[in-house]
Amino acid sequence: MQRFNVDGLDFDFPDDWQVSKYDDWTFYRNQFSRMWNGIKSLDLLAIDTNKTAWLIEVKDYRVNLRTKPSDLGEEIAHKVFDTLAAIIPAKIHAANPDEKQLAHAVSALGKLRVVLHLEQPEKHSKLRPCAINPADVQQKIRQLLKPVDAHPLVVGMGLMRGLEWDVR
Repeated sequence: MQRFNVDGLDFDFPDDWQVSKYDDWTFYRNQFSRMWNGIKSLDLLAIDTNKTAWLIEVKDYRVNLRTKPSDLGEEIAHKVFDTLAAIIPAKIHAANPDEKQLAHAVSALGKLRVVLHLEQPEKHSKLRPCAINPADVQQKIRQLLKPVDAHPLVVGMGLMRGLEWDVR
């Protein structure tokens, strides 16, 4: 298994997958994000053995609560758009050979999937209610990203929906 820590969560992917923490890429941090203010990135890029690219964003609100649930779908769509916009330039201009190779592989694939991994507090109270309805966020992401992935997923540790990676 390949392990990647994102916001305190450990993601374990099969060894035969190509996986990278996209928001740590040198190309993204030192070149692409400096084009102008507001460029965002997804947390993980993964390619499975079926030649599907997985674009993964991680949000863990168990410690830092989110107060504006309506903005989350748009935030995810913005990150997907910005990340995909960086793939072609990274394929051509990335100095890091691993980044260049993964960008090339993602751009050559025939299928993209978008996943929001969302963790929220287990106990809900009047003082700390569950601010985000996963079904509402999934619907918003589906509306905004239909040309990218008509069936995006919103998952959590308790409901992984058959995905091939584990989260702890």
